[in-house]
Amino acid sequence: MGIPIGILTPDGLQEAPYSADSLAAAVPFEPEGVYTITRTFNRDHVLMLDEHLDRLEESARLENIPLRLDRAALRAALRTLIERGGYPESRFRITVPRARPDHLYLSVEPFTPLPAELIQQGVRVATVPLARRNPAAKTTDWMSQRKAAALPEGVYEGVLVSPDGLLLEGLSSNFYAVMGGVLRTAGEGVLSGIARRALLALAPNYLPVRLEPIHKAELGAVEEAFLTSASRGVVPIVAIDGQVIADGRPGAQTMRLREAYEEWAQAHLTPL
Repeated sequence: MGIPIGILTPDGLQEAPYSADSLAAAVPFEPEGVYTITRTFNRDHVLMLDEHLDRLEESARLENIPLRLDRAALRAALRTLIERGGYPESRFRITVPRARPDHLYLSVEPFTPLPAELIQQGVRVATVPLARRNPAAKTTDWMSQRKAAALPEGVYEGVLVSPDGLLLEGLSSNFYAVMGGVLRTAGEGVLSGIARRALLALAPNYLPVRLEPIHKAELGAVEEAFLTSASRGVVPIVAIDGQVIADGRPGAQTMRLREAYEEWAQAHLTPL
């Protein structure tokens, strides 16, 4: 039995003409367009869903897709599919087809939290020389393109590096580094992640923020690093391209920001 998948049309929620066992397995069946993806909390609550939908509309605008969302109908359709799945927590994707933007593809899978040891021990990342066609838009072609990034064994995430050596963003996340006590992250040429928006609002309470990416040549000076995404929150990084960061453990500022983000998220949940 596959995951719940439906197509929200002007006539209501319809069954999809295909089945899949996961969001990843559903990708080949979905038409080209733009998308957003996030998770539930407490089974039927969400974090910043309207911001996700705002970005979905902006991605459509940047891709010249004439999208007009009926947010009430979309929320109702998502509730139906989430109830159908019956998962303790869900992860869901909303895809807007370029050819038929009034037919939204909705898919829901069980959400699996990050193992506690990944947070306690941190993750390893590697730079990859990929470039997104339209960094400001969340396009479906990127889901297929990023599969071309063959990551070494033990590497959790790839970080896009520009032709001139700047570390921009993760394959499915935003990237940050602390250098000289300052939080550094790319200010342009990257997707405006939803978790990133919350993180950048919280971060100045803990350390200065500079919207400028670090360079590969500066890796030896990195004091801490982490990534963010809507499904994972803040994830500490302990090595980049095999180079261990500081003492090889999640940094104190990173863990403070993770705790602050988690507290903020719980305080800002809303019913789906």
